Amino acid sequence: MEFIDPALLAYCESITSDEDALLKKITRETQAKVLMPRMISGHLQGKMLEFFVKMHQPKTILEIGTYTGYSGICLARGLKKGGKLITLDINDELETMVRGFFEESGLAEQIDYQLGNAREIIPTLEGPFDLVFIDADKFYYADYFDLVIDKVPSGGIILADNVLWSGKILVEPGQKIDKDTKALLDFNQKVQDDPRVENILLPIRDGVLMARKL
Repeated sequence: MEFIDPALLAYCESITSDEDALLKKITRETQAKVLMPRMISGHLQGKMLEFFVKMHQPKTILEIGTYTGYSGICLARGLKKGGKLITLDINDELETMVRGFFEESGLAEQIDYQLGNAREIIPTLEGPFDLVFIDADKFYYADYFDLVIDKVPSGGIILADNVLWSGKILVEPGQKIDKDTKALLDFNQKVQDDPRVENILLPIRDGVLMARKL
């Protein structure tokens, strides 16, 4: 997942504002208790998300894929007063842990945590969403994009995580690829070809694709 030398990554994190005790706790408990702990956003990406929100000043954020709540807390910390984060996840086994972290963050009143299939929930949400963060089932990234794009106003931002897929998006001619890699390749090209957005792919952690609605 990491695309730079571990020593360089450690240096980048050392020159990034520190994680506080709660974020460190979320990381520890995720690593100790949850399958695939690498899915957590982590220090560098979490601070990046917080900065994006502070710079963009969205009124409403939609997060698709809560996991253990690390990214949601980082997003919510950047919200201005009265702002709201709607975060969706299908894994109800993590609910007690996640709600506990949200309460501990002091941001629970600004976070609307909903459990269920995002492809079914998103059509029921009114919007608009000034910022969307997609970090769920990779196979459905294109579906998520299609479901939110008309709910994002001009100037709104869509972020999609893991779009470099541990480097697997670099495919040799004739090479067989798995369905998730194919889905991400198709999604990346779909955003690149969409005249409604301007976009940039940032090689941060596992790749973050940023699209700005025109």
